[in-house]
Amino acid sequence: MPTENAIRELRLVSWNVNGLRAVMKKDPGFEQIFSELDADVFALQETKLQEGQLELDLPGYYQTWNYAERKGYSGTAVFSREKPLQVVRQIGCEAADDEGRVCALEFPSYWFVDVYTPNAKNELARLDERLVWDERYRAFLSELAKQKPVVTCGDFNVAHEEIDLKNPGSNRGNAGFSDEERASFSALLDAGFTDTFRARHPDLAGAYSWWSYRFRAREKNAGWRIDYFLVSNDIVDRVTGASILSEIYGSDHCPVELTIKL
Repeated sequence: MPTENAIRELRLVSWNVNGLRAVMKKDPGFEQIFSELDADVFALQETKLQEGQLELDLPGYYQTWNYAERKGYSGTAVFSREKPLQVVRQIGCEAADDEGRVCALEFPSYWFVDVYTPNAKNELARLDERLVWDERYRAFLSELAKQKPVVTCGDFNVAHEEIDLKNPGSNRGNAGFSDEERASFSALLDAGFTDTFRARHPDLAGAYSWWSYRFRAREKNAGWRIDYFLVSNDIVDRVTGASILSEIYGSDHCPVELTIKL
């Protein structure tokens, strides 16, 4: 851990943009939203880009990208004011390591890991691969946490508890709310991590980060909370805020935010 006089409060933001090129064209566009949020670290999921398809002008930030081999699919990116000491883009999971799903950045006092967890798909067609990924990701984070505290964020593609989605009854067993995926997320927390939003807002219902484009779901706030910031248990006391920025549009997800002293 850094010495006390080196600790500063960081503003961290995570957003599944569901196609960064599409968000660039909206009003307000991505660069305006990025500037207004003024984060120290800004993580993206589902960029749907290949290298060279987009040039972002983000003065003062280091850009870290991980592209899927398949065009127009998946992908993650992290923009940080501080230059990372190193970057890891694969976790050793054959099921999805070619899909650009992780950007792990080491900084002097912590690891920052951006993840886009595989979707179990309709009728849980990809559940087995998803659970293999979850197990490997859990081990990956646990290894990093032996070195220094971990902050991980992104679209984990699971609503953990019934409070985390509008209609738990009718969605029981569906992708993102299957017993297997929920138990897998519990196992991640049990491995030494804390869901920062729920820790700070234990009883807050109606707080969602994703809404279907169908049935005017966002207008009705019929959503799911599947975007998270998790931190190593040993730095939970350093968290100063955890928010869902539901006023920000441009994707079927909204950004989530963490403030923490590191």
